[in-house]
Amino acid sequence: MKRFLGRAPAGALLAAAWAAALPVAASADTLAKVAASNRMTLAYREYSVPFSYLEGPGQPIGLTVELSNAIAAEVKKRLGKPDLRIDLMAVSGQNRIPLLANGTIDLECGSTTNTAARAREVAFSINYFYAGTRLMVRKDSGIRDYADLQGRRLATPIGTTNLLVMRRYSETHKLDLEIVPVKDHAEALLLLESGRVAAYASDDVILYGARSTSKNPQALDIVGEALQVEPYACMVRKDDPAFKALVDG
Repeated sequence: MKRFLGRAPAGALLAAAWAAALPVAASADTLAKVAASNRMTLAYREYSVPFSYLEGPGQPIGLTVELSNAIAAEVKKRLGKPDLRIDLMAVSGQNRIPLLANGTIDLECGSTTNTAARAREVAFSINYFYAGTRLMVRKDSGIRDYADLQGRRLATPIGTTNLLVMRRYSETHKLDLEIVPVKDHAEALLLLESGRVAAYASDDVILYGARSTSKNPQALDIVGEALQVEPYACMVRKDDPAFKALVDG
């Protein structure tokens, strides 16, 4: 995976050739903001393998890092600013939307689900990946499905759709789960590995990524059917059609 500020790989998901021909609209708030300040701030997640994660301190890599890198390259081209300053900012599931809405960051591409509720506050690009809420458990726990969680503790990151899905599922199926909201996926994995929770709920692709970084991947299993489709998309500010068109490109 390429880092931010590096040259976008030839096979990058974002092919921006057609977008270069689009005019800069007067109402393109993000582009105007970036042009005026000569800087663009890209958000990244510190632990959302394989989409955005750290190779080293302040060195994010991953699929959506490459997407953001390609978008930043297109912004430079569109504005005629090859030396545009690109700043990076780590965000969490809890603060990513407020930081975008208030202008602290200009783009968030991570493992963010495109939902109608969030679309009331931000705008989304076209979807680029589909996941589903499942469980990671220790193989020796005896948990093979959601019913096996009756009355047990489950970790899931705060500010995620997974927390809402599991809370609703527990209420509907009377599982009496004790849901433990955590800061991020790394904390959820730590709680699971140390036996402080019986399961860790997240998007299946994130769970597989987290397992690959665990101390003993063979001791962990991903179980349960996908409870909900989670379409991932980049977030941009609302009412900014020119910038959304660039990102979609």
